[in-house]
Amino acid sequence: TATLNGSGQATFSTAALAVANHQITAVYGGDSNSAASTSTALTQTVTQQTTTTALSAVPDPSSSGQNVVFTATVAGPSGSTVVPTGQVTFKDGTTTLGTATLNGSGQATFSTAALAVANHQITAVYGGDTNSAASTSNPLTQTVTTQTTTTMASSSPDPSSFGQQVTFTATVAPTTDGTPTGQVTFMDGTTVLGTATLNSSGQATFATSALAVGSHSITAIYGGDTNSAASTSNPLTQTVNTQGTGTAVVSSSTNNTSSFGQPVTFTATVAPTSDGTPTGQVTFKDGTTTLGTATLNGSGQATFATSALAVGSHSITAVYGGDATSAASTSNPLTQTVTTQTTTTVASSSPNPSSLGQPVTFTATVAPTTDGTPTGTVTFKDGSTTLGTATLNGSGQATFATAALSVGTHQITAIYGGDATSAPSTS
Repeated sequence: TATLNGSGQATFSTAALAVANHQITAVYGGDSNSAASTSTALTQTVTQQTTTTALSAVPDPSSSGQNVVFTATVAGPSGSTVVPTGQVTFKDGTTTLGTATLNGSGQATFSTAALAVANHQITAVYGGDTNSAASTSNPLTQTVTTQTTTTMASSSPDPSSFGQQVTFTATVAPTTDGTPTGQVTFMDGTTVLGTATLNSSGQATFATSALAVGSHSITAIYGGDTNSAASTSNPLTQTVNTQGTGTAVVSSSTNNTSSFGQPVTFTATVAPTSDGTPTGQVTFKDGTTTLGTATLNGSGQATFATSALAVGSHSITAVYGGDATSAASTSNPLTQTVTTQTTTTVASSSPNPSSLGQPVTFTATVAPTTDGTPTGTVTFKDGSTTLGTATLNGSGQATFATAALSVGTHQITAIYGGDATSAPSTS
């Protein structure tokens, strides 16, 4: 209701009319001087309010697998107090991404991490309600780039030895979501070692036993895929040491026993702990004294022969000096026993037979079985009776003369007493 003013007018305003055609009448109630009256009906048409829909995205641009939140804001005309309600449909071109309901502020949000790498034309389509007309936002270009990745390289074992197999592992991690796919190239400095394919855990492995002795700067280079950008690991230092070796020495003599002057051949065998055949020199030692050196053959063996070992016990070792890929090593000591050489003693006499009182000269000749000339003395005996002694000369002979033999047959023996290198013997 409203009161008439001095001009006979009354006004009333409202924003509460629903969308429809309304038959409005003004009913005057009259006063003491004027009769009541009612106006002719006025048709008041109320239509839906127009709306505008605005669209925003966070973040923009985004990367593959990253969650993007789209917000649609639907508003009526300026000054309208009616807040639109209802649904908003979010579309990527002609493809529906999803729907959301407007809140009390006229906003609806929709989030997704499923956008492919590309430029996407996103629109928000408001479907309208009883009081608010439908509207569509301007297209928003959402740029989705490949996600960044980080690549890490590791190795096992580290350090390693020459010829030992080393396994390199590259782990490629995304910055947002999903598992990168594709290839990883393993590099040693600027040299390609090999390539491997990422598994479902984002890892690739490559194994090699061909690394040279030294320090290697290893990098793993991920080549990227449709959704994931390429990346390179920080350098990994792989140290390759010379491989270990084991050296063993054996003697050619039975039970490691020889006689003075007898040639003995020592054989050293150098075995690697991983791969390849060691090369280089082996030094053969008798205690701290060097006997000689020899070069390893294609089977990793070296030999040295000598007949100069003195009588006694010798501690023989083979010392391998190493090479560019194989470490030095020393054998366990081998005890080589050198005994005195055997001898043979032969006795002769002149004249034989002889007459009573005639001088007879006995000669003993002592021969070695191996080398050198025996020295020392020879005792000449007649049965168990000692006739006399004589010293061996430079030819290994000793002589003794006597005229005191009685008439009869005499069993003469020459007994060599031996020396430092030659064993005793009896004719």
